[in-house]
Amino acid sequence: MASLSTDVFYDILRRLDGPSLAAAACACATFCSISREERLWENVCSSMWPSTNREDVKSLISLIGGFRKFYADCFPLIVNKEVTEYQWNGYLENPEEWTEAEYYGDTVELESISPLDFVSIVDIRYKDKTICSKVLWGIPNANGSNSWFHNCPFRIDLLNYAAREDDSESEVTLTVSDGLPPITSMEKERKDGKLWKELRDGLRLSWIVVNRKVKQAANLASWSPLGGQRHWPTDKDFVIRFGSVLPAKDILPCQVVECILIMKFRVVNTEGEGVETTLKLTELSMQLEDMEGAHVNGRNSLLILKEALSCRRSKNYSEVLESCHLYSKVQSELKEEKMRNESRIDRLCILSGIAAFVTFWYYIL
Repeated sequence: MASLSTDVFYDILRRLDGPSLAAAACACATFCSISREERLWENVCSSMWPSTNREDVKSLISLIGGFRKFYADCFPLIVNKEVTEYQWNGYLENPEEWTEAEYYGDTVELESISPLDFVSIVDIRYKDKTICSKVLWGIPNANGSNSWFHNCPFRIDLLNYAAREDDSESEVTLTVSDGLPPITSMEKERKDGKLWKELRDGLRLSWIVVNRKVKQAANLASWSPLGGQRHWPTDKDFVIRFGSVLPAKDILPCQVVECILIMKFRVVNTEGEGVETTLKLTELSMQLEDMEGAHVNGRNSLLILKEALSCRRSKNYSEVLESCHLYSKVQSELKEEKMRNESRIDRLCILSGIAAFVTFWYYIL
């Protein structure tokens, strides 16, 4: 290796993906020195997230520390194993004891957060082919510190807002040429579910949120789908759900929330012999929900998003999925416990009513 020039080493390293390049940097001092070249990491980022090829996004990444730092922040996914520490019952007993400042978060800290500082960088892949890249500057409808945004459920519908800023407003579609299996009718699809399975297994989503002010970034997506459904009764809609579990300590009583990323496809062409299957992307959205399934308002969402940019992450995707599944399990257990408590209260009310009725007629008669 000593006889090889630096240019040869550079040519070798520029062909590697991110994990391989990081591993090569630990092999020897020469590789370590070359691997610090921003151009190498720019190639890695553009390969994984095509939206980073845009000139405005390149300027943003340079502003927050460069492509090497951007990759280190966004390749690992968010992991939250503090879900089991959640204790909602303690907060439900005396909710009136919570002041507005305690429930809604630190108002002083909120004033230091500007919705315009957040940038969403989104890429969708299907079977390793990029089908959609969108960039959204700022959070829509969040202007003004006293606007309705702060008290209404937080939601970003990326297709509606990003299209206004992007030069290309063409529809995002998937066809047989992209790898979709052809289907002749929805009746057959209902029986075998082949299209649904291929769509769910082939889709990958990256939703990176960048805060320009604090110069931090994080990927809020789970990369692989967490779940989904064929959207009955329309038959022609497929809903795929991605997301992550975000910390909300000292922001909400529930301590953790779920970032839900929804992708919806609609079948626009299936009937007739020889007709190719075509799916159209009709929705790509983000919202935050607490353990009870209630939507988090805009005020708290800004605080949670800022906190998420500095929380724990992992390169182990199975660990990330395990964290999300653990959240769903705890959430289901809490809902069941709540239903049992409500059932006990209902029975108690019924028995109390019967006892009062019997007592009343006892004294009357």
